[in-house]
Order: sequence, then structure tokens, then C-alpha cells
Amino acid sequence: MLEFMKDMLLILGRIVTIIPLLLFTTLFMGKRAIGELPVFDFLIVIILGALVGADIAEPDIKHLPTAFAIIAIGVFQRIVTRWKISNRKIGRLLTFEPTVVLQNGKFVNENLKKIRYSIDNILQMLREKDVFDINEVETAIIEANGALSVLKKQQKNSVTLEDMNIIKPTSTISFPVIVEGTLYTDVLRDVNLDEAWLQQELDNQGVNELKDVFFASINRNRELHISLKNEKNLAIPTIKH
Repeated sequence: MLEFMKDMLLILGRIVTIIPLLLFTTLFMGKRAIGELPVFDFLIVIILGALVGADIAEPDIKHLPTAFAIIAIGVFQRIVTRWKISNRKIGRLLTFEPTVVLQNGKFVNENLKKIRYSIDNILQMLREKDVFDINEVETAIIEANGALSVLKKQQKNSVTLEDMNIIKPTSTISFPVIVEGTLYTDVLRDVNLDEAWLQQELDNQGVNELKDVFFASINRNRELHISLKNEKNLAIPTIKH
């Protein structure tokens, strides 16, 4: 019992001493490490968490070497961050490049495969940006930290009351009706349409096979928007850090 209480007091003492040290080190590393979490800083955070967790939970681990390791990692992160800023080539090696996943309302299938994002991932991230119809998107980019940046088409940008002195109309919401060649018949029924109507619309847009469709959506106005698996003549901008 006495040994147990000794271990508990030791753990409590480590918590009291290690958390302020970890807080100081994180603040020393800078706001960037907290706010953006690029891949290098993400690894640093994981290492710090592993160090602190082991130090707190295991009384047999020596405390001072852990404290030294935390300080050394913080200094190392600060040095590498300055190195990345001063040398862009090195900086690019330590992080991901931005990736265009939507261009002119069309999914860039090859880029989605490269970064291993699904259609559902992108649609969710678009909704978080208040975009419910991919046809409104000029360019959408997955940034180095995994966040989505969206540039709306000029005519789809929000109009404020100050701009027009009127209440802006509510944007329509579109529903996925074809995802990677699979037809969602329940969505068609929900908008009071059938497969014959859909096939006619596909023919009108020059789509012969359902399997050629990577993604298609329809809104309440019965407007069908199609993104093919192999989009041709899609001008994808080159975006670098």
C-alpha cells in the first residue's frame, strides 16, 4: 500500500511538472504548429504525446531525461521550421503539395486517387464550406494540412444586401444520383423522376454508358450535373506552395 501511494504521488508530481513544460514548449514552437499541423508538425505532436504519456504512466521511467527530450524536440522543431522558410525546396520535401480535386464543377478523378480521398469525403468538406452543389465550384483544393479550400464560380459568389440592396436567393441543394457508375434510384423517386428521364438526360449530354459517370447530381429544379471518370479538356491550374 505504501509503495502504491508512493507511485501515485510520483505520477501526480510528474503531471504537475510536465504539463507546464509541455505548454511552454508548444508555445515556443509557435502558433503555426497548433493551427495548421502540416505533416512534420503532426509527427512532432505525436512524439511529444508519446513521451509525456509514457513519463506520466510509468513511474520507472526517469523524469529528467523526458523533460530534456521535450525541450530538445521543441528546439529541433523550431530549427526545422526556420529551415523550411529559408529554403523552399526543403520545405516542399517536408510537406504535401496542394491538390486540385474539383475544377469547373468536375471531379478530378486521378487526383482523388493520388491523395486517397473519396467522393463522400469531398462532398462532406464542401457542405462544411456551405457548398451543396458542386456545379457552384470553380476550383477546390486539398491543402497540405488536409483542409479544403474552395473558389466559387463568379456568378455563384454570395451577394450581400449591401451589394444589391436585396435579399439574396437561397442556393439549391443537389443530391448524388450516380456515384462511380452506381445509380441511386431512391434519389430519382424523391425528385419524382424515373430512369427513362435520366437516360434521356445522359444521352443529351453525350454520355452513353452509366459506368462512364464518376459522379452525377440532381437538384430540385431537375438540373442534372455530370462529372465523368475521364474528363477531357479539363484545364487544371498548377498550384504550388
